[in-house]
Amino acid sequence: MSSVANSTNIFWHECPIGKVDREKLLNQQGCVVWITGLSGSGKSTLACSLDRQLHSRGKLSYVLDGDNLRHGLNKNLGFSPEHRVENIRRVGEVAKLFADAGLICIASLISPYRKDRDACRALLSEENFIEVFLNMPLELCEGRDPKGLYKLARAGKIKGFTGIDDPYEPPLSCEIELQQKDGICPTPTEMAGEVVTYLEDKGYLIAHHPVITNQLI
Repeated sequence: MSSVANSTNIFWHECPIGKVDREKLLNQQGCVVWITGLSGSGKSTLACSLDRQLHSRGKLSYVLDGDNLRHGLNKNLGFSPEHRVENIRRVGEVAKLFADAGLICIASLISPYRKDRDACRALLSEENFIEVFLNMPLELCEGRDPKGLYKLARAGKIKGFTGIDDPYEPPLSCEIELQQKDGICPTPTEMAGEVVTYLEDKGYLIAHHPVITNQLI
């Protein structure tokens, strides 16, 4: 009786239309904007605000929200360290496909472990992974507690909750860090505007134009 094992007789099939062709069609450059931070820091709100601002500019983006994905793609995963790793791995692979399609993919997840975020970065060319650290203090996030999860974690009804009894490892070298200014949290619109400005300055909001060199004939 045979058992199913990992496939070994598989091959990559190249298609004639590539990432640059799709980017030219969309007049933008595919990339992944990975928003990380504590629960309650405002990741989903920022992601939706960024999505809205890009849409208003005629740019095609798509949000991969951590909670939403656990309703479908990752609904069979829990919150153990092993399941967290697999959760982020799957999202990273999907985000890579969206970027290859020429979209600006906005991934919004706590993604608490640095090595997992770095593994997602390694899936793309370095410049196409933009890590956005929503650096809000635990006190602020716990004070918001929009889902009531901190209260449950403090009561011991949720185990392994990030920031309470499970660690959050902040980025060491992210592209964008958003935080309070003079004790005041910027609005989602303001923070999304900072990300859009970054994307614009780095050329993601136009198609890549290959360099043409003059040749003497």
